[in-house]
Amino acid sequence: MQDSVPDAAPLLLVEEAEPGVALLTLNRPHARNALSRELIAAVHREIERLGNDPKIAAIVLAANGKVFSSGHDLKELTAHRSDADGGLAFFRDTMQACSAMMLAIVACPKPVIAAVEGRATAAGCQLVATCDLAVASEAADFATPGVNIGLFCSTPMVALSRNVPRKRAMEMLLLGEALSAADAVSYGLVNRVTPAGDVRSEAIGMARAIAAKSKATVAIGKAAFYRQADMPLGDAYAFASEVMVENMMKLDAAEGICAFIEKRAPDWKDA
Repeated sequence: MQDSVPDAAPLLLVEEAEPGVALLTLNRPHARNALSRELIAAVHREIERLGNDPKIAAIVLAANGKVFSSGHDLKELTAHRSDADGGLAFFRDTMQACSAMMLAIVACPKPVIAAVEGRATAAGCQLVATCDLAVASEAADFATPGVNIGLFCSTPMVALSRNVPRKRAMEMLLLGEALSAADAVSYGLVNRVTPAGDVRSEAIGMARAIAAKSKATVAIGKAAFYRQADMPLGDAYAFASEVMVENMMKLDAAEGICAFIEKRAPDWKDA
């Protein structure tokens, strides 16, 4: 099913906000930035492309309009109930495509920062939880309200339960109530809250700070963080110790340590 966008505007805007910082903007404001199959594919494609772009150090993911993302495109899903199989194949393919896109964000060697100006619900909330960092407007809120319409937010649950305490996650999933930006910070779902209108600049500022560091070191650290997170404690320390040793052998580690000792700015080689 093709997306219908006024004036044939692209579903995803891609630009370089400043040197080293890519800005991806969901651009379906008329549809509350619902994650259609086409938009999911576009985000997945750009995350992988930017992850392989040596000029890019960090990615900011924002959205146009009052809603960051309302989650899956329920109209698109419902239209496929008239398929011969009742929509089964399309539903399965959509959930698999969305999960693959979320996994691409985690696997991306560049940190991805969500800039949430408005509401993020269901798979939109999942998208925020999946990003490495998140900044939210004071007016933003978050919810996994699928239970209210008979469709439990099972895939959003995966990212949510890995970011907030278990009982908080169950509260959101079972009650379907909106979580304020202030509560989202206290729960650990987002990192910072800003006044309305300042979200993108704050997120770009965080990306700028990351861009000033060694890309190679950041990539090593991000990959190691997610890999060790699900390991038993002893295994995590053994794995992290090896990562530290391998990191020490990199050119940027030698340069960074020398620069620190010599009290000068490092000259990163990203290697």
